[in-house]
Amino acid sequence: MRFLALAAAALAIALPVTFAEGPAKVTVTLANFSFTPADLHLRAGHSVTLHFVNEGSGGHDFTAAGFFAAATMDAANRTHVGGTKGRVSLGKGESADVTLIPRAGTYKVHCSHFGHSALGMTGKIIVD
Repeated sequence: MRFLALAAAALAIALPVTFAEGPAKVTVTLANFSFTPADLHLRAGHSVTLHFVNEGSGGHDFTAAGFFAAATMDAANRTHVGGTKGRVSLGKGESADVTLIPRAGTYKVHCSHFGHSALGMTGKIIVD
């Protein structure tokens, strides 16, 4: 009996445990004239939730029209990016999540508020 209990315990340890995985989550912080991280590295064809947080003293946006147009997402997430505008707009202290499946490519990102890009609020998304 003791042998069977030890054998069962050893088998339980040896078998891999699998958990249902949700999308990966990447936080993008919008601040006064910067994105952190400035460059996002994502995997093509793998679901990801982009968690946008505005820590700036005013409104900012994350504009990546080409990236969002190429990505696969449901209607609710498409609404978060302004449909064809490809922009997540956030007021001071706001946050938003966008879940999507990115397509391979390199995409430019900027804040479309007047002068914010010139002050350094730019970046890129690299999807491999």
